[in-house]
Amino acid sequence: MSSEKSPSIAIVGGGISGLVLAIGLLRRNIHVQIYERAKAFGEIGAGVAFSQNAERAMKACSPDIHAGFEKVNTRNTWKEKQTTWFDFNDGYNEKEIGKEKYLFSLKNETGASAVHRAHFLDAMVELVPKELCHFSKHLDTIVEEEDQLRLYFHDGTRVTADAVIGCDGIKSRVRAWMVGEDDPRAHPTYTHKYAYRGLIPVEIAKAALGEDNAVNSKMHMGKDGHVLTFPVSHGKVMNVVAFWTSPDDWPDHSKLTLRTKKEHVQRDFKHFGPTVQHIITLLEDDLDCWAIFDLGDHPMDFYNKGRVCLLGDAAHATSPHHGSGAGFCIEDAAVMCELLADSRVKQGGRKGIEAAFKAFSDSRIERANWLVQSSRRSGDLYEWRVHGDDTAKIEAECRERDEKIWNAQISDMIEEGRQALTAALG
Repeated sequence: MSSEKSPSIAIVGGGISGLVLAIGLLRRNIHVQIYERAKAFGEIGAGVAFSQNAERAMKACSPDIHAGFEKVNTRNTWKEKQTTWFDFNDGYNEKEIGKEKYLFSLKNETGASAVHRAHFLDAMVELVPKELCHFSKHLDTIVEEEDQLRLYFHDGTRVTADAVIGCDGIKSRVRAWMVGEDDPRAHPTYTHKYAYRGLIPVEIAKAALGEDNAVNSKMHMGKDGHVLTFPVSHGKVMNVVAFWTSPDDWPDHSKLTLRTKKEHVQRDFKHFGPTVQHIITLLEDDLDCWAIFDLGDHPMDFYNKGRVCLLGDAAHATSPHHGSGAGFCIEDAAVMCELLADSRVKQGGRKGIEAAFKAFSDSRIERANWLVQSSRRSGDLYEWRVHGDDTAKIEAECRERDEKIWNAQISDMIEEGRQALTAALG
């Protein structure tokens, strides 16, 4: 790599984190190529939430990212609920549909901001030139050469780059290369929670559950399970995610999702109140059941190795109970973009890249790894597995944990990264 030009970055993975990172780097005139395992860009799942910290990070990466987000964003429908993240209700003990006992609400500046994953990804794809995107690229290995890195793909192709950033998700091939296939950190851990996901047209939900339940974000808490609902697709659809905790192992660790039937959801939630049970009756008969895996049992204690670095879920895949996994990916991208755009990195050649990646790891690892553990804890709080059904204790702990996420400033994270870069450069 010449010290007279910006580094060429190979981004492995074309999900939300990989595309957002690419957009931010391109805005800073840094050369990127994206290598995606699938045959085309695509996101599985339905709704994904972004809180105020994530929106600030989008703007720091590129105003175009935030503009694309706003095109597909959906907030609570009622004006008085615009700053509500979730209303928390007792979904277990109530006796009448739509009449759950209100327990508490958590609020922030932007409330519940949610998008359909595929719609958000489509908005990001529009911002990346097609010639930079390469599909059906299953990474086999990376070989470190004197001047460059060589990536070997399963289809026989080989490419070179000055640096590699793994944005390839929870089953990251880059992470496995970094720590070794037999290292427990190479593989995610089953959390003994799984989730059923579904979408219900909002007009049907209104008629069945009442307008408030259908058009605003709700958390229905109960023993060993919880159901969250929130609007997506500009309020036309109610997104449903029903979480359940089981002592049993997941039947197939090679698959994160399995097809199931609505009757299995009804079996799990048979002791819940009629509102939750009625939500379940509105779901399709055939559903996907999602195993909740994360990196909580064997977290990474570094995200960098030479000129290779991990970002997003590849580094710190988390359960979804904070609704912040994707948001932290975007925080990562904002910090990484600023580090790689620093003039000291450009002038430093290979050592500059290595210093930037070390600075990224040093500045992000505490917050990101904390999220993984805190998210596990939050899921248990919603399911009365920590404080029982003591509402005051649940509310206090949820508020403290969520505000640590929401109130963090991306400008402070970037400055912390710059200070870490100074230290790494010696």
